[in-house]
Amino acid sequence: MSRIRPYGDATDDGKVQLSFTLPVEWSEAADEAARQLVGKMGFTDVQVVEGRRIAKDFSFFVVYASTAQSIDFATIKAPSAKEHAMSMDEVDAYVQESLGRKIRIAGACIGTDAHTVGIDAILNMKGYKGDYGLERYHSFETFNLGSQIAVEDFVKFAKEHEVDALLASQVVTQKGSDVKNFTALAELLEAEGLRDRVVLICGGPRVTNLMASELGYDAGFGRGTLPSEVAAFVAVTLANRRVATH
Repeated sequence: MSRIRPYGDATDDGKVQLSFTLPVEWSEAADEAARQLVGKMGFTDVQVVEGRRIAKDFSFFVVYASTAQSIDFATIKAPSAKEHAMSMDEVDAYVQESLGRKIRIAGACIGTDAHTVGIDAILNMKGYKGDYGLERYHSFETFNLGSQIAVEDFVKFAKEHEVDALLASQVVTQKGSDVKNFTALAELLEAEGLRDRVVLICGGPRVTNLMASELGYDAGFGRGTLPSEVAAFVAVTLANRRVATH
């Protein structure tokens, strides 16, 4: 089946669940406003299954509805950065054979973002879901700069320490702050003449590889990413660049 629609109670029924906040006190009228609003979006069979007050003059709603829209899945192009599957030992062996030296990688939560869970899961020795972090790899020299690192300081560190790969993390996404910070980093690296010298990666719960490529990054890793997936991508990318320049 090439064309697909959302699945709820039965295949191809178009059922969806939406949630949102309205700036009004909760009431039956507020429920009805939520129902009509979703109807104006083009949905049918609209049911408000949850409506409640969450703060003064604000209400939260969960709505079930149906859509007639479908998508041709065969036309979707969104390449993954996780195609180079290797274990930690395999990455170490690959780097030794293809590069003959350690890879220097630095990671940070850039801008005002103070959420280090993602960057720590990739870089810290303990890793994530039983997959060891890059600090444990013999083939990586890892620098975890932590949170709230200004883009200018991140680029300065990369230049002073001759870093091979940069991993920028953003969890906070309000008003597009993640995209703004990612863009600022890529542009500053370009201005400093460092962009072609580093493997540039962004990560976060809303990051996709497609979004990363549109921002000028080499790869983007989202939720559920394992340290070995990042390590393998960096190792293969650097090895391929070395071959291309010789």
